[in-house]
Amino acid sequence: MAAADDTLTTPVKLLTIGNSGVGKSCLILRYTSNKFSTSYITTIGIDFKNKVIDIGDKRVTLDIWDTAGQERFQTITLSYLRGAKGIMLVYDITDRTSYEQTRNWMRNIRSHGDEDVNVVLVGNKVDLESKRKVTYEEGVALAKEFGVEFFEVSARKDTNVKESFRCLAEKALKAVLVPKSTGGAGGVKIDDKSKGKGGGCCGGGSG
Repeated sequence: MAAADDTLTTPVKLLTIGNSGVGKSCLILRYTSNKFSTSYITTIGIDFKNKVIDIGDKRVTLDIWDTAGQERFQTITLSYLRGAKGIMLVYDITDRTSYEQTRNWMRNIRSHGDEDVNVVLVGNKVDLESKRKVTYEEGVALAKEFGVEFFEVSARKDTNVKESFRCLAEKALKAVLVPKSTGGAGGVKIDDKSKGKGGGCCGGGSG
């Protein structure tokens, strides 16, 4: 296969969404800069980072938008759903409320997101296993309910972060190249391969 063209990139808009404090900013920082900070400031409104990767013969610029989880910023967050071809829906495995709130976030995605948006469900902070409040099996069950991929990850330990973003990016790129593809339930287009410890689509390992 020919090498990706250095001069031409395909822009793909990704979004992280979920309750405040689940680690969305830390996941993006780990993925884009391979860094982790314990003093990361809570996102106010919207933040943005990008990363260029190769997917097959395409050089892709991932525009990754980091949304605030606080209720007072929800209107801003929801406005950024439009145009996103990939959404990482994040909860914290040590915070059961954040897990339960993912259903509300998914309803917002289905109501305000594009018809061909792709979603990956991510349970963050698996490095805090002793404080776990949400089982891996519950994450798998929720992903199956949504019809999406599932990964357990750790931004701190860099566990499955690259795999989860890569999975989302590959799905989102297909939506960009083939607009308005046939969607899944509720307008969320995804293959139901939620199996294996780290998720199905990109061969993620255990969390």
